[in-house]
Amino acid sequence: MTTLGLVVAEFNRPITEQMEEAALEAAADDGAEVYETVHVPGAYDAPLAADRLARREAVDAVAVVGAIVTGDTDHDDVIGHATAQRLTDVSLERDTPVTLGVTGPGMSAAEARERVDNAAKAVESALDLATTLPDPETE
Repeated sequence: MTTLGLVVAEFNRPITEQMEEAALEAAADDGAEVYETVHVPGAYDAPLAADRLARREAVDAVAVVGAIVTGDTDHDDVIGHATAQRLTDVSLERDTPVTLGVTGPGMSAAEARERVDNAAKAVESALDLATTLPDPETE
């Protein structure tokens, strides 16, 4: 059984609560165990939590979900790009799949609500990577 770590950003909570539900449902549908769910204040805080989960031997992959909604400044772009880059870094540094189920930047709240299912896609991708990537120790 594949074991998943889940990180949920709480900023824009009504949307991210739905994303968490979609992620948990996708994991259950795929027969995966959610080892631990870590709630963080916002998407920018997710890389540290993803790194902590990826360090655990019991975790095969990590899915990160959240919603970055646009505001009056470019803040959402900064948050989105920084989060994506650091999550990529965690995945490569820990040699553990870490998938990006964070929607945005440049989205309205209505657009974010329409993309709640991206959380399920992030879980499905994480589980797929965990089972299909070759083991570097056996090469």
